[in-house]
Amino acid sequence: MPRVVDVRETGVGQVVRDRVLGWLRVLRADLCTLRVDPLPPSVWLRWLPHGLVCMVALGVTIGAVAQLEDNGGVGVSLAFAVGLAQGAAVVFALWRPVPAWWFSTAAMVVGAVEVRRHLLAGGAHGFTWPWSSGGLIGHMVVLLLLALRVPTRVAAEALAVTLLLTYLVEGVLGAADFQPTGILAATLFPVVVVLGTALRGRREASRALVEQTTLTAEERARRTLLEERSRIARELHDVVAHHMSVISIQAQVAPHLVENPSAELRENLDGIRQNALEALTELRRVLGVLRAEHPDTAQESADPVTGTAPHAPQPTLDRLDALVENTRAAGLSVRVDVRGVRRPLPSGVELSAYRIVQEALSNALRHAPGATASVSLVHYLHGVDVRIVNSRPTRAVAASPGAGHGLLGMRERAAMLGGTLRAGPRPDGGYEVAAYLPTAPPGAPEQVTDSEDGSA
Repeated sequence: MPRVVDVRETGVGQVVRDRVLGWLRVLRADLCTLRVDPLPPSVWLRWLPHGLVCMVALGVTIGAVAQLEDNGGVGVSLAFAVGLAQGAAVVFALWRPVPAWWFSTAAMVVGAVEVRRHLLAGGAHGFTWPWSSGGLIGHMVVLLLLALRVPTRVAAEALAVTLLLTYLVEGVLGAADFQPTGILAATLFPVVVVLGTALRGRREASRALVEQTTLTAEERARRTLLEERSRIARELHDVVAHHMSVISIQAQVAPHLVENPSAELRENLDGIRQNALEALTELRRVLGVLRAEHPDTAQESADPVTGTAPHAPQPTLDRLDALVENTRAAGLSVRVDVRGVRRPLPSGVELSAYRIVQEALSNALRHAPGATASVSLVHYLHGVDVRIVNSRPTRAVAASPGAGHGLLGMRERAAMLGGTLRAGPRPDGGYEVAAYLPTAPPGAPEQVTDSEDGSA
């Protein structure tokens, strides 16, 4: 009578077989590899761990050869080969831990099989079997180096295979008249694997912390840059909004300044005024978004150097004297030198030049107590040169609560206008900030004549 096969039984068996085959494939991928994984040098001791491992390998080789030959009854040639293989596996584990583990395991099994033959023949008595003392120490070092560099799953698989071989050789194969080392091996091998895995986890956690700290610093710098650009954009937008308001008012007043203006003129002026109002509305909408991202700026107090409130009209170089007087009142001696013909400058250039001087003097107050400073402005035909120099501090520099982003803001202002800025220490111990802000396209002569020189 034909046998009836239960479909459910077949399905369960297929699932079990698939899982076993999948586990075997994972095991083969993890343990059948020649991947190079060198042990990194210690941060403080550099190559000292590698030297210690080589010394241990030498001790394992000498100890294993002597023990196999004297107590195990193994021939000199085979004892030397097995001992050398066990010591070489320790050194090999510094670069290729998985193949080194296979090498050490094979050497231990070969030595155990040969010693068993002598134990059964009565040529060896009371030998530590199946693993010799040298083999145990060498394999422990190999397992430690393996667990330090491979994933936990791979280390656990290698440990499981080692313990399985220990059971098969001692418990299933067996021998006669020996001192068993299986229980000792089953105790020590898991300990070194757990230790290596813990050290590896700690090293990876430290590396991840360093990477996260680096990413956090980069993100903080990027956020600072965006915030500084947003602040500068708000100021420049305020300047543009002011000009658009002036255009709108002039377009509204212009028809009343002409007697009997034509309809075309009124229509054009009305169009100009309407476009100006629409542009002003869009600018105010953008400014509203920018200011909404930093609501805390509305609560700021007056600036300690300028004495201006956050929403005061945007300053220009005409207020440079007031800035210098406030800085002098704060305790910094400042000398001002202005050369060239003072021509009308674009509002963005006026604002940026003022802010650069303001930030440089604020930095001198914070970081150079007791120093003196000089502000030099040179007006050219197509630009203005701004230079702020302070001498070396004469007193100890106190801790500053500032975020240290003033130079970033100055560079952003110069870059927005197509100018340049350089800042750095001077040979005499002072500090210099120099910027050139163009007011017109390059190509025209930028020279100051003697008749244009003056001082203030």
